[in-house]
Amino acid sequence: MKALRKLFDNIKPMVEEGGKFHAFRSLVDGFETFAFVPNQTSRTGSVNIHDAIDSKRIMSFVVIALLPALLFGMYNVGYQNYLAAGTLGDASFCDIFGFGLLAVLPKIIVSYIVGLGIEFVVAQWKGEEIQEGFLVSGIIIPMIIPVNTPLWMLALAVAFSVIFAKEIFGGTGMNIFNPALVTRAFLFFSYPSVMTGDDNVWVAQHTIFGLGNDLPDTFTAATPLGEAALGNGLTDQWSAFIGLIPGSIGETSVVAIAIGAVILLWTGIASWRTMGSVFVGGALTACLFHQTGVSPLSCVDQLVVGGFCFGAVFMATDPVTSARTSCGQYIYGFLIGVVAVLVRVLNPGFPEGMMLAILLLNLFAPAIDYCFVQSNINKRARRAIKK
Repeated sequence: MKALRKLFDNIKPMVEEGGKFHAFRSLVDGFETFAFVPNQTSRTGSVNIHDAIDSKRIMSFVVIALLPALLFGMYNVGYQNYLAAGTLGDASFCDIFGFGLLAVLPKIIVSYIVGLGIEFVVAQWKGEEIQEGFLVSGIIIPMIIPVNTPLWMLALAVAFSVIFAKEIFGGTGMNIFNPALVTRAFLFFSYPSVMTGDDNVWVAQHTIFGLGNDLPDTFTAATPLGEAALGNGLTDQWSAFIGLIPGSIGETSVVAIAIGAVILLWTGIASWRTMGSVFVGGALTACLFHQTGVSPLSCVDQLVVGGFCFGAVFMATDPVTSARTSCGQYIYGFLIGVVAVLVRVLNPGFPEGMMLAILLLNLFAPAIDYCFVQSNINKRARRAIKK
């Protein structure tokens, strides 16, 4: 670490104002503050609260929490490929995981190159520090899309999201909507055939460096939610719970997502109020529809399939776009769960409703917080008048 610290100390004079490589100042600053906690202190004379963790460390913990779902998603990509080709029994763990790794890794690289590239350019243009928000969004985006999404579509969607859902609002901490979900929404509404389907959307179909299989044109791989939209129930709850089912790369395994949830809650990064309320709202609504015969999926089925768990754990709890008051978080999370199941059940053409539910409640989160804050102010004012 001392050698790295010395390297940054030697580079910094060259990237400061008037330096030879001034155009790379924001880039160097971003890497330095990622590797080391900044040593600057406030000199304004105001009262400041100092903490041992900054936003980059928070984002790093979120990335760590995402790793179980990402790694399992890579394995599942290979698993679905070999299963669809009928050669699963002949494939080793390394074959299966290696295929998934090579299929998913380019999407992660494209996501980071495009997203961070835009943020570096904007930061340098505005003369500001690199904003760290895309550290998490860059890895979530590849996890919530089908494995066969073309890289050029992904790059276009990421650019749209970073520019119009983030930078146009002022950057990290100022955006109204979750950038990762805006990316998915852009792909869904612009290229619906790539984001939904019951055949070649969910299973990688080509060999990658000798791994995997070229699949026949007639194979099918419908997701459980897709089957439910056709009036069918969930045939294998255990596979859905483990995650060995077709679906978006990181959204299939409840076990892997639960590990991430424990990390986020244990570190205090995610709000248990928001996370728990999403499940409560979704469970109650799912039970109501199932008991009345409207939906073939039970309460448990609705929670373990699709992106419900992933959305509840990693995106509904986004501290920037979610409600921030304690009571507001209960309402915010509960309504996300309700709306997600409503969209799933009542719109057969769009069986996955978590994306729309979170984006809709992103819009209303400031209003929810305002109501509770204003109510508290009014109560205090009334007490002051009585005294």
